[in-house]
Amino acid sequence: MAILGVCSLKGGVGKTSVTLGIASAALYARLKVLVVDLDPQGDTTLSLGVADSTTNCVAEVLDNPSLFVLRSAIAPSPWNPEQLHVLCGSQESARHDGPTYAHRLNRLTTALAHVHDDYDLILIDCPPSLGGLTRQGLTASHRALIVTELGLFSVSAAVRAFHAIEDIRTTSAPDLAPLGVLVNRVRPQSSEQAYRYEELTDMFGPLIMPTYIPERAALQQAQGAGSPIHAWPSRAARDLAQRFDHVLARALQALHSPVPEHLTHHLSQTNDDVTESLTEAFAAALTVSTEPAHTDTSVGSTN
Repeated sequence: MAILGVCSLKGGVGKTSVTLGIASAALYARLKVLVVDLDPQGDTTLSLGVADSTTNCVAEVLDNPSLFVLRSAIAPSPWNPEQLHVLCGSQESARHDGPTYAHRLNRLTTALAHVHDDYDLILIDCPPSLGGLTRQGLTASHRALIVTELGLFSVSAAVRAFHAIEDIRTTSAPDLAPLGVLVNRVRPQSSEQAYRYEELTDMFGPLIMPTYIPERAALQQAQGAGSPIHAWPSRAARDLAQRFDHVLARALQALHSPVPEHLTHHLSQTNDDVTESLTEAFAAALTVSTEPAHTDTSVGSTN
């Protein structure tokens, strides 16, 4: 069983959208997937069309990680009821987000062990804070994907997330390791993002994922329609789908799981390829931002 935690220690960076994109990629790779919604906001549960469809939710599973309670909190998603299931989240899970004693950190791990052979991939959508829920989610994970935007506070949060993963690895989850840092909502025309990207590469180097997610309306459109991004009919959606395929391929490789044949070509792309393409795009933005403004000193105009 391969378990990937998706985390960020700052809200609003698109962590849930990334989780949904990876779930879409896994679905179209014909993998059987369980998405665990640990975020009390429950956006993943809502987006996957299973809100209010179970008698229990992840909160009750963390109260009692038995197979019976776990089964009562899992619902099939309309995206594909056979292949994609959701361990539903709700506001009730917030009661588990305070300080967590060491003996409670493994409750999600214990629960997921009951379905060890039922899924090819488990995705855990962690809350955007380092409380008890995120600690339990990362403790249950084998790899952790850090999602960030190219902004001052988001970059700082990515650094904190990396340190948190290392702390959890050394104290309660020896099998945990960072998958990498995925840069989301990239706007190559932004000079501020260009500066932050340089800062991020200096901090993380090869840990930056060899792809990035550009800001595209297609992602919000697909989510609003309750559709996987791979099924959304637009050129921008096809580009996003390819990028999420890349993230999935990298995750499966790191988790020592079979990579579907149609995804293997993504493994040849390197960080240098992405850095070069983004650097070129950002360089254009920086050139524009540093050009002196043209001042029209004429008193009138002639037509």
